[in-house]
Amino acid sequence: MTMDPLAPLLKLADVESAVNGARAAVDGAYKHRALRRQGGAVAAEISLRCAVASAALEGHRYELSDVRGGTVLDAVLQGALRVAEALPGLHQTWQTAPRQVLARLHLLAGTGVLPDAVLGRPEPESAGRLDTLLQIVTGEAGDPLIRAAVVHGELLALRAFPGVNGVVARAAARLTLVGSGFDPRGLIALEVAQLAREPEYVGAAGAFATGTPDGLRSWLRHYATAVTAGAAEIAVVGDAVLASA
Repeated sequence: MTMDPLAPLLKLADVESAVNGARAAVDGAYKHRALRRQGGAVAAEISLRCAVASAALEGHRYELSDVRGGTVLDAVLQGALRVAEALPGLHQTWQTAPRQVLARLHLLAGTGVLPDAVLGRPEPESAGRLDTLLQIVTGEAGDPLIRAAVVHGELLALRAFPGVNGVVARAAARLTLVGSGFDPRGLIALEVAQLAREPEYVGAAGAFATGTPDGLRSWLRHYATAVTAGAAEIAVVGDAVLASA
């Protein structure tokens, strides 16, 4: 039997109940009728909204309508859009060769932001912790939401991919949720939910970086709450897609 190194995190106060609530919210959201009739359109719109939100969390904020209209040429935003477009083709490789995928994400996100020579290369001082994290990624044991939260939080804390580290971290977490089957169609608008709770997101990420039980608990509870809110966004987008069909 494979031991789960993250299992103790579920035992932190209120974490398991928050995770269970998030899972129920996702299961319910996946029953929206728009996913049967217009699933591709819903997924495309959520992908766009998440890319715009991810860039905003890096300090590059733009109106969704302007981005949709193709008038925003900001390099960080364009990188986030390239990452979002590539994600559906990366989740299987993420399970087996995560280092390769991180390099690809950094290249996609950082082109036009960073010199070409540094793209795809994590900071050397992050090597040890990054190796440990990637062992967790390729494992199959444990709760997928907890695993995604740890991937996200660790990559934020490590700052291994300068310039666009947050975009890479959020994309890696999304790949973890998709590849594990927790969110197989990539529909949870996690970045949208985290942007709506930006002060909490930033504070909880900082708490996670301390490595204390209270810090870890704060981040995991935030993450479960954001997943729940991101699942609710499926209905918002689904209703809009059906109304415009």
